[in-house]
Amino acid sequence: MKVWIKYLIGTILGIIAAFILPLNIPQIDVVAAGFSEFAIRFGRYALIPLIFFGSAMSLFNLRHNKHILKTSVWTFATIAGSTLILVILGLLTILVVQLPRIPITGEKISEVPAIDLKSLIFSIFPFSGFDSLKDGVYLLPVFVLAAFAGGACASDTNDSKPLLSVFESAMKLCQTMSTFFIEWLFVGLIAVSTYWVLQARVIFSTATFIPLFFMLLVDFLIVAGVIYPLILRFLCKDLHPYHVLYASLSSIITGFFSGDTNLTLLINQRHTKESLGLHDDVNYFSLPLFSIFARGGTALVTSVCFVTILRSYSSLGFTFFDVIWIFAVSFITSFALGNFPAGGTFVALTGICSMYGRGFEAGYLLLKPAVPILCSFAAAFDALSAVTGSYIVAVKTKKFDKIDLKHYI
Repeated sequence: MKVWIKYLIGTILGIIAAFILPLNIPQIDVVAAGFSEFAIRFGRYALIPLIFFGSAMSLFNLRHNKHILKTSVWTFATIAGSTLILVILGLLTILVVQLPRIPITGEKISEVPAIDLKSLIFSIFPFSGFDSLKDGVYLLPVFVLAAFAGGACASDTNDSKPLLSVFESAMKLCQTMSTFFIEWLFVGLIAVSTYWVLQARVIFSTATFIPLFFMLLVDFLIVAGVIYPLILRFLCKDLHPYHVLYASLSSIITGFFSGDTNLTLLINQRHTKESLGLHDDVNYFSLPLFSIFARGGTALVTSVCFVTILRSYSSLGFTFFDVIWIFAVSFITSFALGNFPAGGTFVALTGICSMYGRGFEAGYLLLKPAVPILCSFAAAFDALSAVTGSYIVAVKTKKFDKIDLKHYI
């Protein structure tokens, strides 16, 4: 059975279970939240070892074959380009379509997570390199350690042969182990989707945020059905670009209901390899970087939400400079969310409200009840962008093998 079908079945079972369970019973919510978190931890269990050994081998091969510059340029150009497109789309839709105002809340500012650039930079180089492997949330330190290990091996290939054999064997072992977790994650998706629907039923009961959610859904359909296929058609000369969307179904489903980009990364790495035919050089170099930095979906949702907040507080229009400011801050902030694989939208929104000032510091409280679903849309955008972007990099660097659609997992 195809992986995405198993995930869809698990999700449907979870939705049914959520509608059977009664609402507003704290004990049920606590149990559902516990099972959901356990499922996400289960899915991410093999990620760090796989990233370390896979990225080390990837960096070794790229440096040894002198392909690292071309692959890096295409990777970061695609990350920046996809983020740029998504932010522009978000601003265009929210500026053209006048959504209903969100009722003003009397809730006071509470302590929220914030982007700490100093901590992000320092965590890349902890006092011990082995400490990079301890944090299962922020993937950049793991990737950097792997890059140094792989690059060092490429500097002296003869002396590094024993270590490279260990890295390659460990990578294959981790791939086999991750396959087990990916295949059985559909059971965990029952708990994840159950908890998601329990939250969503409360959010939808007020009908306040439905127009906003509908706009984000339309934006996603435009990106998945029009923009990305056109880019693949003209940039990659792909006559059937929708096969990339098909290969992304499992990660889109998982990303939407879990809201976790690290969890979708593990799924993406298997699908891009076994469905799209991406070589390990791209799969363990570009994909982790997309997961860390390519948060264009989060930037899109953040920009849409911030404009909605401003319109809810005031009927005054926007100046050209206001639009440019929102675009620039949403765009730049998205690259600093690697430490927030889940909930990055809320963190970015609180940050942009704080930077804007003018009495809007607490504006994010208007959309706080809707955060779980807003993060779901952001994660779905980011999952699709990661697969599409990595495929573009693979095509442009000629590091993929064509696989028939019937053989997609």
